[in-house]
Amino acid sequence: MTDPRANPELVGHDDAARTLEEAALSGRMHHAWLIAGPTGVGKATLAYRFARWLLAGMPPTPQGKTPLYLPEANATFRRVAAAAHADLFTLAPTVGKGGRKEVLRVDDARDALRFMALTAAEGGWRAVVVEDVEQSERELVQNILLKTLEEPPPRTVQLLVTSAPDRLLPTIRSRCRRLDLAPLSEPALTGLLTRWMPEMGGPDRLRLAHIADGCPGRALLLAEGEGLALQTMVEEVFAGLPRLDPRRIHDIADRVTTRRDAAALTTFLDLLRRALAAGLRAAARGTDPAPWIGGRSLAEWSTLWEKLGRLADETERLNLDRKQAVLSGLGMLSVR
Repeated sequence: MTDPRANPELVGHDDAARTLEEAALSGRMHHAWLIAGPTGVGKATLAYRFARWLLAGMPPTPQGKTPLYLPEANATFRRVAAAAHADLFTLAPTVGKGGRKEVLRVDDARDALRFMALTAAEGGWRAVVVEDVEQSERELVQNILLKTLEEPPPRTVQLLVTSAPDRLLPTIRSRCRRLDLAPLSEPALTGLLTRWMPEMGGPDRLRLAHIADGCPGRALLLAEGEGLALQTMVEEVFAGLPRLDPRRIHDIADRVTTRRDAAALTTFLDLLRRALAAGLRAAARGTDPAPWIGGRSLAEWSTLWEKLGRLADETERLNLDRKQAVLSGLGMLSVR
């Protein structure tokens, strides 16, 4: 999957890109933007697209191109893609063993403060992109970032990217202009997958688009990480409810934790929660409720959805035993 800082494509978010472009050209642009939306929808891609367009001097968008366009051959595009532009600072969670993202580091946040205290190296705009800003220690990193929002230097824009804006300090949210990105329609995402993965069978592309919930990045990660195979296991779990056979639980746990993709556990638990949420929505609307939904009250299912989220987060963050995490998660779902 293309790194967002090097991605020339922005699909389905023309209006958001146009909002940023018009704000910059107006001469009254807000100094900080909170770009929010589900994981994989294109938030970081938009942030870097805007940053490199600003750093390149805000060139006019050619007719027929998405706003904030800059050709890949452009020198600024290449420098941003290579993380080699002196007026762009990126703050992102470090990646630990197995590809797991850690929290934003305090030292990196302090480096952002030092960067913003300097003058622009090339005399124009400067940009700070903070990826996954919710993955931080609230009282440490976020308070450091708050200082940059309270006393913004001139001709500097801060782009905070988040999938969970409610996990940010209220004082951070209040100092940013918010820009929400909506998921793509399923037909639009299917069309993208047809172009990106022509070797994949049509039924698999349709299935992948469905479980990706309108997020291109999520679709690509699922495709790279055996997402369809994990989704088959999730369907197997819900078909076996309300009471799962202990032998089946152990078999599924073995199959999940022996995948060659290190992120298989997180993906599996995420797909479990997605299926659970879809069942809850259908039951709340009273339309075609899933057979398993009657095994518990809707309130109990909602609580389980939250518990599965905490289980996934703690297992990844604390590096807990992955097989035990799957056993615990499936044990929660099964009626004893």
